[in-house]
Amino acid sequence: MTWLVLLGALLCTLRVGSDDSEVFPLAPHNCPNKCVCAADLLSCSGLELPDVPAALPAATAELDLSHNVLQRLRPGWLTPLSQLRVLRLGHNKLEALGRGVFTNASGLCLLDLSSNALRALGRHDLAGLGALEILLLFNNRLAHLDRLAFQGLGALRQLYLGCNELASFSFDHLHGLGATPLLTLDLSSNRLGHIPVPDLAALPAFLKNGLYLHNNPLPCDCRLYHLLQHWHQRGLNAVSDFAREYMCQAFKVPTSRVRIFEHSRLFENCSAALAQGLEQRPEEQLQVQVGQSLRLHCNTSAPALRTVWVSPQQELLVAPGSRNGSILVLPDGSLAIGEVKPWHRGIFVCLATGPRLHHNQTHEYNVSVHFPHPEPEAFNTGYTTLLGCAVGLVLVLLYLFAPPCPGCRRCHHCTCCCRHRAASPLQELSAQSSVLSTTPPDAPSRKASVHKHVVFLEPGRRGLNGRVQLAVAEDFDLYNPMGLRFKAGSESTSSTASEGLMVTT
Repeated sequence: MTWLVLLGALLCTLRVGSDDSEVFPLAPHNCPNKCVCAADLLSCSGLELPDVPAALPAATAELDLSHNVLQRLRPGWLTPLSQLRVLRLGHNKLEALGRGVFTNASGLCLLDLSSNALRALGRHDLAGLGALEILLLFNNRLAHLDRLAFQGLGALRQLYLGCNELASFSFDHLHGLGATPLLTLDLSSNRLGHIPVPDLAALPAFLKNGLYLHNNPLPCDCRLYHLLQHWHQRGLNAVSDFAREYMCQAFKVPTSRVRIFEHSRLFENCSAALAQGLEQRPEEQLQVQVGQSLRLHCNTSAPALRTVWVSPQQELLVAPGSRNGSILVLPDGSLAIGEVKPWHRGIFVCLATGPRLHHNQTHEYNVSVHFPHPEPEAFNTGYTTLLGCAVGLVLVLLYLFAPPCPGCRRCHHCTCCCRHRAASPLQELSAQSSVLSTTPPDAPSRKASVHKHVVFLEPGRRGLNGRVQLAVAEDFDLYNPMGLRFKAGSESTSSTASEGLMVTT
């Protein structure tokens, strides 16, 4: 046992006295010189490398070789990198790819070949990339694409071919993509001078929304104008976001380009009948309230082996459903939403694939989501009737028991005496009224009647303009006019005889 203890102490002494650089290496195993290795990331960017480093770590999942001077790629150079998911080769001097370049890269999801010198893509240049989702080929010199250049890229979602020299593109089969649910196709800033309009109209709605054709020498064709105008009115992002950059050649001269949406007078003579039939399968309009359930069926002309959906947020929906779980894709291919939310509004597109179906076998739903209107409260007649009765009872009680004026009280002789109440202007005027007397019963020119009375009135002297006021006491007896009490004014009653006569009945 003693020798084991001595051996352990000796080893500890050697470890402490050794150089730190020998115990803790500065770079991981197999990391190329001047490159940066961090876990499963390997970056050799901006090192002016003329060729790919020979030894690469097998655990690399993301490899960055951009901003170098690479001119060619060896066949099979990715064989040790079975876990590779992202490969960046942009900003190099690659002129061609060749067969077998991407062997053993079946798990690659993103391939960046932008800003190189590629002139053409052959049929087998991209073979072996079955899981590829994003392909960046913009800013090259591509002038030719093989008819099946993208065959086998069944998972491709975004394809960027902008800023190249392409004069044509096959929209009917997308150069081998076929029924692939492609979401983005960038063909901007090329040399596309002839585009088959029926093939554009037959594309699925989700691809129309991501089809970028601006900055091309498009022909000033009536059918193409009507199609682009229809897409612009529908609000498709690829057209509405770059509306000013859609131009066409008016006289087949490169310098005669005009902006399509700003010079619509150029298409005034175009017949609207040319636009009919371009959109053969318009979307189905659906109205749904927030909180309701919704189910969409993918109606196609033939049975489908596989059905996928695209949401308004450009999310590819396959079984079991969306990432947040609010949308489900059922085994029969239909789409189900258990509880509709405001963000579910927009165009849902299903794409059905099968041996008897073409790539344009789609069905579109334009879903409009709105909030439910609150229902008005029912009119309750019971409460209103009770309220009306209570108000009526209060008014009756006020009429019976409330005094007619503040300061009045009932007396034993049924007379009302108002205390501390100032005389109103009407009372002052009525105080100037003079004598009221009855007509003599023996007047020959009139019929005697106890119900007729003659009243002599004196008009008021303050602002009445000849109009008279009569004040009669409350206890006036019609059958005993002699007992009538008058409110005498400050002037004598004898002056009223000269004012005039009024007869009342």
